[in-house]
Amino acid sequence: MNIVISPSKLQGEIAAIPSKSVAHRMLICAAFADAPTTLYIPQTSDDINATAACMEALGATIKIEGAAYKVTPIQIPASSPTLDCGESGSTLRFLLPVAAALGNNSHFIGRGRLPQRPLSDLVEAMKEHGTTFDAEQLPLTLGGKLCGGHYRIAGNVSSQYITGLLLALPLTKEDSTIEITTPLESASYINITLSVMKTFGIEVETGENTYHIRGGQSYHSPGTLPVEGDWSNAAFFLTAAALGNDISMSGLNVHSAQGDRKVLRLLQQFGAEKTIEHENIILRAHQLGGCIIDIRDTPDLLPILSVAAAFAKGETTFVNAARLRLKESDRLESTAALINNLGGKATTTDDSITICGTGLIGGTVDSCNDHRIAMATAIAATRCQKDVTIIGAEAVNKSYPGFFEDYNKLGGNANVI
Repeated sequence: MNIVISPSKLQGEIAAIPSKSVAHRMLICAAFADAPTTLYIPQTSDDINATAACMEALGATIKIEGAAYKVTPIQIPASSPTLDCGESGSTLRFLLPVAAALGNNSHFIGRGRLPQRPLSDLVEAMKEHGTTFDAEQLPLTLGGKLCGGHYRIAGNVSSQYITGLLLALPLTKEDSTIEITTPLESASYINITLSVMKTFGIEVETGENTYHIRGGQSYHSPGTLPVEGDWSNAAFFLTAAALGNDISMSGLNVHSAQGDRKVLRLLQQFGAEKTIEHENIILRAHQLGGCIIDIRDTPDLLPILSVAAAFAKGETTFVNAARLRLKESDRLESTAALINNLGGKATTTDDSITICGTGLIGGTVDSCNDHRIAMATAIAATRCQKDVTIIGAEAVNKSYPGFFEDYNKLGGNANVI
């Protein structure tokens, strides 16, 4: 699906969609709980649906009634199930250890760039603790059964490896320790995991570079749970506001464990002014100025903050960005192409991107099947001088299927061609 956008100003109030990161974790915990759990997820996405489908494949029952996901936990794990992770890296990396802890010979498949995304550190750690693999990239089948013990894993490759182990190890008989051997990046995603696990009654003791997990624990259902608003996706409309669009956002927890709530501070670093009125977040544009941003802990914010940088006076450099080359697209190159194809100026190194604040004109951007590139391009279009065309705009379905509908409700002019 290709979309053309004629520049127009957005205005109005918009509610944040449910957090994909939180929903993944709650669905997994609910599937292992001691009683049914009802999760409220008003809007879903391809990635959330992938995790829900995988939990059903493992033996849970999930009944969807409007916004309510009624999860009946696994009683008898399915034998040799096939888990289709779609294009969701979170689903795959979370569920490899979880399925291995069940010892049921799960078969994993996926699409897009998912088969090429790294797994080796997690695979090696699992091999040392009772799991066998018939391959190290998708498609693959697990054998054996994951056991507890001492795990050593790097912290600078993917926090998703650590989350997967944290979710799985309470299900093993043995006590476990996860030792992080290199500086931990995206630590906020681990904090989300620990917060959700605590809600489900799981105890994890944190130390310096370690997590201690008692074996033989049981997940306990809290009954009903809402999934809080998603800061990662809210960042697109918050940035639009900082660029002069008259938007306010509701449904966000300013005290959330989500690391991407840092977008507020980063937009203020550019020069935007923040106010909160009746629990709505409002950002007002002033003259934005270039800066240096360490994107190590908030890599998902790079594409949209790069749009802000294109309209900021001077240069902006995002550093410690090497892991972005391993996302749904090579996000350093796809972000640079976004800016350059719209008439701006962006250059990359192995682990950074620099953007000159020249403004943007218009043009055509290939989403590279990356939802964040598609949405960032749409926000850029609100400040362009000419029409903007997005190739592969359906990529938004991965995390925010209703994005263009919400965009047009705010006064945008996005049309399928």
